[in-house]
Amino acid sequence: MLIVRKSADRGHFDHGWLDTYHSFSFADYHDPNYMGFRHLRVINEDRVAPGQGFGTHPHRDMEILTYVLEGALEHKDSMGNGSIIRPGDVQRMTAGTGVTHSEFNPSAEDPVHFLQIWILPERRNLTPGYEQKTVPAPRLESGLHLVASRDGREDSVTVHQNVALYAGRLAPRQAVSHPFVEGRYAWLQVARGSLTANGELLQAGDGAAIAGETRLNLEALAPAEVLVFDLG
Repeated sequence: MLIVRKSADRGHFDHGWLDTYHSFSFADYHDPNYMGFRHLRVINEDRVAPGQGFGTHPHRDMEILTYVLEGALEHKDSMGNGSIIRPGDVQRMTAGTGVTHSEFNPSAEDPVHFLQIWILPERRNLTPGYEQKTVPAPRLESGLHLVASRDGREDSVTVHQNVALYAGRLAPRQAVSHPFVEGRYAWLQVARGSLTANGELLQAGDGAAIAGETRLNLEALAPAEVLVFDLG
């Protein structure tokens, strides 16, 4: 079963400096039918204007992943980390017992377009942590590549939950397939482009909850970028 969450049905707020879409309930957007899916709690698609950003703010008891699609995002946190996140980078921050951080678009000219993802951790009060890795473009373009996992296998970032996140950039007519172990669930997020998922047409911004399937078959209709969350 594949249940589509259309892009236009998401929560949307345009604050001028921030244009944001919420796949699940977040901040002032509340939909009791979309409070998350399994351990996946937040997928926000954000576009931040040049020279703007999120000031220092706190988090706790959450696994936070950042995936940049275009532009660059500057990160600073109370653990002493400072970095620039660009397309191909995957950042994981374990908020655990509590952290503060800021996210800022360092460009004076170009907006930054990224996905902010929150995953509920396997337990509360974890020690805060940080990790960032770059996935070479050829790996992303070769199919679905593991970018985050519980055990950090295949050089993925480590997430403290029974989740495996795959990312891929697909050329037109490129087809990829992902098998599911019995009892697993999945969420598909189309970051860019258009494709079919088990025969269902999906466009940029669309998502889909997947249950009871043995395999996910994707075929790009235009250049596309996708995230597949394999969930316990």
